Amino acid sequence: MNLHEYQAKGILSSFGVPIQRGYMATTVDEAVENAKKLINETGTKFIIVKAQIHAGGRGKGGGVKLAKNLEEVREHASNILGMMLITPQTPGGLKGKGKLVSKILIAEDVYVPEYDQCKEFYISILMDRQKRMNAIIYSTEGGMNIEDVAEKTPHLVHKEHIDPALGLQEFQARKIAFNLGLSGAAFKNMYKFIKSLYKAYTSSDASLIEINPVIKTGDDRIIAVDAKVSIEDNSLYRHPDYAAMRDESEEDPTEVEAKKVDLNYVKLDGNVGCMVNGAGLAMATMDLIKQSGGSPANFLDVGGTADAERVEKGFRIILSDPNVKAILVNIFGGIVRADRVAQGVIDAYNNIGEIKVPIIVRLRGTNAEEARELIEKSGLKVHYAVEFQEAADLISQVLS
Repeated sequence: MNLHEYQAKGILSSFGVPIQRGYMATTVDEAVENAKKLINETGTKFIIVKAQIHAGGRGKGGGVKLAKNLEEVREHASNILGMMLITPQTPGGLKGKGKLVSKILIAEDVYVPEYDQCKEFYISILMDRQKRMNAIIYSTEGGMNIEDVAEKTPHLVHKEHIDPALGLQEFQARKIAFNLGLSGAAFKNMYKFIKSLYKAYTSSDASLIEINPVIKTGDDRIIAVDAKVSIEDNSLYRHPDYAAMRDESEEDPTEVEAKKVDLNYVKLDGNVGCMVNGAGLAMATMDLIKQSGGSPANFLDVGGTADAERVEKGFRIILSDPNVKAILVNIFGGIVRADRVAQGVIDAYNNIGEIKVPIIVRLRGTNAEEARELIEKSGLKVHYAVEFQEAADLISQVLS
C-alpha cells in the first residue's frame, strides 16, 4: 500500500526521523491558513507547495513550487489543486493523462541557513530478494536526477546489506555516514538518521522507504525533505492506523473493486485475461500466454474458494478491460472441485450475457472429468483444454 508524502513523513517522524515539517491542505484557503500556521511555528521565510499524488517526479511536472509570500502560496495552490499532473511515473508516463491533484502539502523551507552549504543525498531501504537481506541504498548525488545518476554513474550509488537476524549494526550506520562524505556534527546526525530510518522500516512493516532528497543543512542538521513509503499489504492487520491511510482514488479502480471482493488482481498491459488459483500457477499461466504469442492482461488469483460467485466477479473484472481479446481460465481442483468451477464459468457466462471474447477453460484435478462434461453440455462457446500445450495452441488460434 502506497502512502502520500505527508502520511509517510508522519510515520517517519513517529520513529524519530527528522522531517521537513508541513500540513496537508485540500483547498486554497486551507493552504494559506496552514502556511500562516507554519510560519508562526517554524519561522520559515519561504513556503514549499507540493502536489500529493502516488508518483515521483512531481517537481519536473510542475507539482512542486516555492512561494516567497502568502500571495504566492495562494497562487501556487490554485494552480496545483485540480491539475492533471503528468510525470514520468504517472500512468502512461509523459504521454499519459497524468493524475488529478486533490491534496497538497504546505511545507517549510529547510534549505537555510547558508543555502550554498546544503547538500542533497539519496537514501532508500528495501528488500534485496536475491540476497534475502534488507538493503540500504544511498548516494551523495540526491535530487531530481537520481535516475540519471544510477544509469550513467552507478559507482556513485552504494548498497549496504542488513542481515534481518542481526539488524542494523553500529559500524554499518557509521560506514554509510562516512561514505556520504560527512564529518563532525553532520556525521553524528546522519548516523542517528540512518538508525531511526531503519527502525521505521522494520517496525512499520514497510516494503520500501525512499527519501530523495535527504539534506544536510547549512547548520549540519539531517532532514528528510521528501518521503515515499510503501507498507506491505499482508501486514496491515497489525497496523489498522496505517490501513486507514489508504487512498483508493490513487489506485486502479479495477484493483480496488477486486480487493473489495477479496480477489488478488493486478492489471497489466496485455491482451489475454487470465483467471487462476494459486500464485505459482498464475505465473506459469502468464508464461504460457507469452509463449503463445499473447501478452497477459492481468494477474487474477481467485484462491482456494473459486465458487460460482467468485468466478463471475472475476469475469466481470477481466472484461472491464477493453484491451482483453481472450480469456484463459486455468484452475487446478485441489481444495476446490473442478466441477464447481465449471458450473461457475457457466453461471457467469449466463449472468453476464453475451461475452464477445473467446474463453479457453482448462480445469484439472478433483472432478476434472465431470467439469469437462458440464462445459461440453452447456452449449456455450467455450474452448476446453486438457493439457498446457493444448491451451497454448488455443490461445494462438483465437488471437490469430
